[in-house]
Amino acid sequence: MLRPLLCLCALIALTSAQWSYQQTFTESSVLDISSCPITYYGQQYEQLYVNITSGNVTACFNGFFSPETGGDCVVERSLGAESFYFAIYSYHYYYGYDYCYFYIRFNNMYLYHFKYGTQRYLYVYNYNSDPTVFELQVGGTTVDTVTLTAYASYSFSISGCRHSGQMYRPGTVISSDPETCFSLTCHETAFLNISSCGPLERCQGNNICVSASTCTVTGPTVIDVHSQINSIQDRCAYSLFSTPSLPDFLVLGNFRDRRRKDVSFLDSVTLRVDGHDIHLEQGGRVQLDDSTLTLSSSPQLVHGVQLSQDQTGVTAKLSLSNLKISVFFDGYTAQILLEGPAGSSVEGLCGNSSRSLSDLRLSEYSSTSCEMQYSETADSTINCTSVTERCNLLKEAPFSSCNTDIDPEPYITACTDTLCKYPAVDGLNCQFLKAYARACRLQGNHTLDGWTSKTGCSSEAFCQDRTCSDHEFCGEKTVSGDTRCFCRAIFSSKYQEINSLGDPTVCMQDSASVTLVGCLLEDKHINYSALQLNYPTCRGQVDELTHMVTFGFNSSNSCGTVVTTNNSQVIYKNTIMTQNSMITRHNQVYIDFSCVQTQPDIKTATFRIRDSSVIQHITSGVWDYTLTMKAFTDAGRTQAVESSTEVQLNQKIWVELKSDGLDGDLVVMVTDSCWATDQPSPDSTPRYDLIINGCANPADQTVQVKENGLGTSNYFSFNMFEFTGGSGEVFLHCKLHLCPKQNNCVPTCPAGARRRRYARSKYEGEAFISMAWTH
Repeated sequence: MLRPLLCLCALIALTSAQWSYQQTFTESSVLDISSCPITYYGQQYEQLYVNITSGNVTACFNGFFSPETGGDCVVERSLGAESFYFAIYSYHYYYGYDYCYFYIRFNNMYLYHFKYGTQRYLYVYNYNSDPTVFELQVGGTTVDTVTLTAYASYSFSISGCRHSGQMYRPGTVISSDPETCFSLTCHETAFLNISSCGPLERCQGNNICVSASTCTVTGPTVIDVHSQINSIQDRCAYSLFSTPSLPDFLVLGNFRDRRRKDVSFLDSVTLRVDGHDIHLEQGGRVQLDDSTLTLSSSPQLVHGVQLSQDQTGVTAKLSLSNLKISVFFDGYTAQILLEGPAGSSVEGLCGNSSRSLSDLRLSEYSSTSCEMQYSETADSTINCTSVTERCNLLKEAPFSSCNTDIDPEPYITACTDTLCKYPAVDGLNCQFLKAYARACRLQGNHTLDGWTSKTGCSSEAFCQDRTCSDHEFCGEKTVSGDTRCFCRAIFSSKYQEINSLGDPTVCMQDSASVTLVGCLLEDKHINYSALQLNYPTCRGQVDELTHMVTFGFNSSNSCGTVVTTNNSQVIYKNTIMTQNSMITRHNQVYIDFSCVQTQPDIKTATFRIRDSSVIQHITSGVWDYTLTMKAFTDAGRTQAVESSTEVQLNQKIWVELKSDGLDGDLVVMVTDSCWATDQPSPDSTPRYDLIINGCANPADQTVQVKENGLGTSNYFSFNMFEFTGGSGEVFLHCKLHLCPKQNNCVPTCPAGARRRRYARSKYEGEAFISMAWTH
């Protein structure tokens, strides 16, 4: 660019001058211009290489002129010179600006360089009668040329920028990519201006940068978007993220205990969207309200949320208003990436750290006892010095390349605070390092190549695809390193305090069961499938959801139950044991459990039968017969109980069931069941069973059944009783059926054996008969 030479008279009059150096040279020379360095199209130089010939004069800044290599030079062509005069001056302008210049004079021509503030100019003068040509070269390429006529002067602007060896004039856009929000410009004031999104921003496209911030929740620690730390001491649910502009959206974290009662860990993450709950849980399980979802690496849209899953964990993405939200959870660490306009309001533990924890606690998602605090003895096996060295790896390569974008100190603090009081098991040795590496990738686009090999960690999620119950968590076995479900410390403590492996026995009228805790069995290296009751066929049934193992028996299958009596009590007892052929001696298990049932209270009282016998006329199919129920006081059934007979409590009574009108060569009668109630209705309660499935109730040792299924009559005996608090009456009911004689109709009732189902035929019929007793 050419400019007319400006008069400097007034300017110089306002300055004070200092003469630095002046000399005449008769040969090519190197001159020191460090007191007034020249910035030549964006490159500063402190030496001047002057070469004089008869044909031209060159003043270069990066070495003597060479047509082969080129350079940054001012070239005068046509006249040349045999000598030159050099002078350099520096001034201080009265208004505070530095001002300096140097010049060379040759053959009645001048080459001036002026520096005034940030502006730099190069002036040329020709006081000859012949014209001459001046060229300005950058890297050997001519960028400006002027032909000076006789007695003329001009000025060049030598302001510019350099990038990748190229020169650019002020105001030039060197490169621009709207999709990455990157632009490189030579500014009007001649400095290289690089424009891109900041370290906490991301490019949205079309040269629009949006704020990007990450909140990390790992272990008991929350590192918010401002890199501030909160530590959760209880086992409640807390609001992690919400914003006033989105009242129907909430991200919450649920904290639970693991191996210690006094240290809590993030256990699950819930996204509340438009009234629906999307639960991200351990083992990669995702539930929509109460339904389990099956995910893959391909996003699945659920209520506006894009859900996907890979070997590293589960990701949920959604766009709400002008805010993009990404929630990642691997079962142990959650990271929330927020992208939106700078200054977007973020509330919850991830945002507004000024609110108290109690304000952010969500009672509707928490248990009633979640705030209870526990204390435990410190773990003496933990070496906190080694832990600190491990955590400080975040300040070493390759993590250090991310330290300027993501502050490692909050992650180091979270790491040391947790691992100095909780053992480095279950992937915790890598959990905080992995959380930092992912935050670097999410927010700063740092890949941290080689961090897994240096630390011995894996980028894959720990315990992925292993689902534990609510009272369990997934951890690693000490010896093998394999994973399994462990009992949570608070849950297991109630069993450990009483040295138990399960819950108390549940006793019913004619059955009993006991439930063992699967994770407690595994703690003792006991395989539940190798356990049995007294009979080997009676095994435990495992609940696939809770992993609880239940053993039980009932009147239909006693499983070898031993029944004893003690006055009015009936005691039935069984044992859970290991199969000796499958379990070594040190793992043998013997767990006795029993139930005690109290028979109807024995009191001094007398009963009288309302009718000495009950006769029922029955028609069933081809059979037309009468059925008689009659009671006796002797085993030979000769002393019938009359309406005037007084029967004492606990006195043995024999009851005969006899038919008339049946062909004993074709059919036999089988008593299926007999029971007593204190009301006339056979379906009323309470009910006391005497005969069940053709056999005596094993819970009542006074009951005996005789000749059942052998002919057209049978009988049974029991000790007389009454119902406590009842009407004072006892109603005895029996149900019978007919069975073809060619079939084996006798019920088989050895202890523990299954009753055989009787073959039915067209001759079979059912009958029902009742007898009443009163005080």
